[in-house]
Amino acid sequence: MKSLADCANERILIIDGAMGTMIQRYKLQEADYRGTRFKDYHTDVQGNNDLLSITQPQIVEAVHREYLEAGADIIETNTFSSTAIAMADYDMQDLAYELNVTSARIAKKVAAEYTAKNPDKPRFVAGAIGPLNKTLSISPDVNNPGFRSVYFDEVAATYTEQVRGLVDGGVDILLIETIFDTLNSKAAIYAIKNYFRQNNIPELPIMISGTITDASGRTLTGQTLEAFYISIMHARPFSVGLNCALGGEEMRPHIAELSQIANCYVSCYPNAGLPNAFGEYDEQPHQTAHIIEDFAKEGFVNIVGGCCGTTPDHIKHIAEHVKNIKPRKLPIVVKELV
Repeated sequence: MKSLADCANERILIIDGAMGTMIQRYKLQEADYRGTRFKDYHTDVQGNNDLLSITQPQIVEAVHREYLEAGADIIETNTFSSTAIAMADYDMQDLAYELNVTSARIAKKVAAEYTAKNPDKPRFVAGAIGPLNKTLSISPDVNNPGFRSVYFDEVAATYTEQVRGLVDGGVDILLIETIFDTLNSKAAIYAIKNYFRQNNIPELPIMISGTITDASGRTLTGQTLEAFYISIMHARPFSVGLNCALGGEEMRPHIAELSQIANCYVSCYPNAGLPNAFGEYDEQPHQTAHIIEDFAKEGFVNIVGGCCGTTPDHIKHIAEHVKNIKPRKLPIVVKELV
């Protein structure tokens, strides 16, 4: 079977769209999230989408299938918040490992089915590693700038547990995404590298995707895009890119900049435009696809897809619009002789 790198050299790869947007369509209630196992749980769990991998696995599987039918080469596991730190909001930190293993196995099962149907188009599973609901770089207390609600070792430990679950579940890629605090992502990188080193197993490809929060071109913690890239390039990622926060139009100058400085593949999966007054996304599939097509023609990207507000229709249109466009060429890096 072709490797991920083989496929990336041949064509622009398609990553899936939003999991949360699709889950919202099911209009699930508290009882649906609880299922049988958590029927009498002591706190509300509605909104804990990652929990659905355990209580409603058929829904998660159905969403993966829709994205694969739409043409996705890479599907993300339903694990954006599957860390002990994030799950503490629901007092479910003990479920972190199980959530990652279960979600990875669901995605891997479906991806394997589609690969078997068409071996020339292998499907890959990316273990989604979210940014956490706490930050290492900013104090949550404006009166005490030096205070931190979490520390590097804690974040690295919680990411290590997530990585262990994703690897045990069979993912092909590890995706550190929606990064607003580079220090959090460095803890994730450390956890990944250390996990493979300690267990003496080959590393999986790492995809890293940051998020620019506004027109300033900076992350939430104030880093420029170039500074962000320099901060994480030591990980030797398979790809670096941007997702979330902005729609494609607003993301364009930042993706253009990243494509000029990155010595690896570049990914881009924006929101379906900016949210409206009701927090909903109005950008239609053909509009998103037109924007992404422009990125592809300009030679900015290697991997494209969608984030918040995007659906299988968005992914289908994006796949159609870029299928005949060559991927961005990797730069030739010349090392200076000392």
